[in-house]
Amino acid sequence: MLRQRSTEAEWMDDAAATGPDFAGALRDLARVNRLTFALRPTLAWLEALRRRSGATGLSVLDVGAGGGDMLRAIAGWAARRGVAVQLTGLDRSPWAAPYAAAAGTPGAFITADLFDLDPAQRFDVVLCAQFAHHLPDPELVRFLRWMEDRARIGWLISDIHRHWIAWGFAWVATRAARYHPMVIHDSTISVARSFVRADWERLLAEAGVEAEIRWRFPFRWTVGRIRA
Repeated sequence: MLRQRSTEAEWMDDAAATGPDFAGALRDLARVNRLTFALRPTLAWLEALRRRSGATGLSVLDVGAGGGDMLRAIAGWAARRGVAVQLTGLDRSPWAAPYAAAAGTPGAFITADLFDLDPAQRFDVVLCAQFAHHLPDPELVRFLRWMEDRARIGWLISDIHRHWIAWGFAWVATRAARYHPMVIHDSTISVARSFVRADWERLLAEAGVEAEIRWRFPFRWTVGRIRA
C-alpha cells in the first residue's frame, strides 16, 4: 500500500477544522517532532548555509509554519551564533497564527495560500518542514519552482521517508501516547502521502529544478540547495 504516494485527505487540511481541534493537534505534533528529531535536519542545513555563505543576517520564510515550532528553533539557533534573523511564518490555516503567537513565536506571520503570496516578496532562505507531503504532485512541481524563485541564498524541504517502519511507528506511537484524534488519524496518512527518493528525483525533473537529495535519520528526506 506504500508503493505510491497516497491521495487520502488529512483532517488537518479540512477547512472546517475548529480552533480547539487545530490547537490540540499542534500541541501533540510538537511532541511528535521532538520525538522524531524533526527540527534537526533544517537546523543542520542552516548551519551549513551560514558557514558556506558567511551570512551574519538572514531573512527566513517557513512555509506551512503551523504552530511556529521551527521558527522558535531557528530563533534559538540564530541567537547562539550571533546571526540576525528576520523570521516569517506562512500558513493558510486561520488558527495557525494565533497559536504561534500564544506560544511566543518571534517574527511575522502570514495567513494565506502560499501561491497567493506577493510575487515580488523574496527571502534569503525559504524552508518547508513536514508540509510538502500535504501537496499533490502537480502542486509540488509548482512549489519546487516557487521555492527556487523565492529564495535568494537557499531553500530546503524536509519531509518523511515513506516506509512501512515509519508507518507502523506512527500507528503505534500516536495511539500509545493518546494523542489528539486528528494526529492519530493523520499520522499514518502523512507517512503514506510522503516520499521515497524516486519521487523526489521525478518531481525535480518535472520542475526543471536542480537540488541535493539527502536521507536523514530517522526516516526523513531533505531536498534543497544553497546557491554558490
